[in-house]
Amino acid sequence: MKIRILGYYGGYPYDGVGTSGYLVQSGNFNLLLDCGSGVLLELEKYLDPLRLDAVLLSHYHHDHKADVGVLEYYWQLHSENRKENTLPIYGNIDDKINFDGLTWNDDTKGIPYHENDTLNLGPFLIEFMKTQHPVSAYAVKIIEKSTNKIFVFTADTKYFDGLINFCKNADLLITDTNFYKNKQGTKWHMTSEESGYLAKQSNAKNVIISHLPQYGSLNQLLYETRAEAGSNINVNIAKLGLQFNI
Repeated sequence: MKIRILGYYGGYPYDGVGTSGYLVQSGNFNLLLDCGSGVLLELEKYLDPLRLDAVLLSHYHHDHKADVGVLEYYWQLHSENRKENTLPIYGNIDDKINFDGLTWNDDTKGIPYHENDTLNLGPFLIEFMKTQHPVSAYAVKIIEKSTNKIFVFTADTKYFDGLINFCKNADLLITDTNFYKNKQGTKWHMTSEESGYLAKQSNAKNVIISHLPQYGSLNQLLYETRAEAGSNINVNIAKLGLQFNI
């Protein structure tokens, strides 16, 4: 399984880098996980969007789905050479208005996922857990059937203990790390310290901190995460175009 980072900022693009988006590949299967602002442009550097097999959205905040509309236009304007005649876009149905927008003519089709179901999608088994965020958001666990390798994406969430079991023994864990450890007040995202704690408690093998802030020193954010995770866990920071193989 290969995971490539197509955007990693929270909230809005910054300094030429978009918001959340990840290309997940196994064999010739191409899954786009989240589709934030700037993600489609970055995707085009590595893959013709018409070669996508599916899109999966963790939730409907704009920094995770802003480019869905232009991807739908792309599909509409290229009726030839599509890998899938109708592109499936998986999303939750807690927000019916946003879910209904995933269907565009006969070009894309919204398909619901549910927390207690396992989605069998190409080479993957995919599980979901509802997180703690102002809107319905779901952490995503992707298991490669041929190898049993595990990739977990926390999506947007504040820290809660239920994440530990969901992330248990992940070969790669990408965490929502939007705050430095000294963040005060209401937190709907994790701090560096909380991401490090989650990594340690869940026994993740490799961790990438993502959904990053546009302020402060990201090296400091990484240092704080590593300090809490401990030396046995490989913790790195998201970089545009980075591909991680597990």
